[in-house]
Amino acid sequence: MVDKTTMLVCASGMNTSLLDSKMKKAAEDKGTDAEIFAASATDAGNNLADKNIDVLMLGPQVKYMDKEFAGKLADSPTNLAVINMQDYGKMKGEKVLNEALTILGQ
Repeated sequence: MVDKTTMLVCASGMNTSLLDSKMKKAAEDKGTDAEIFAASATDAGNNLADKNIDVLMLGPQVKYMDKEFAGKLADSPTNLAVINMQDYGKMKGEKVLNEALTILGQ
């Protein structure tokens, strides 16, 4: 059973889908059961309404949307973070997964 869900958000969802794959592989290697998925910035709101998201991680190119998402999450237990630009650019799935797990206190 997956107990924590992380949504990665970028402009189109394409770049984060590659990072998503690398994070899933890192989670599998660690024996961590986590749901991780990518979404475009325009679809993120629908996903927040339809799913229990524990961590929403913004790609650096949509960092400017952090206040908008913070407002949407004000009454929610969802955590918001911006992915480190170097980790994102180099697609360091394990480092980004570790950041999400740290945010979740795991």
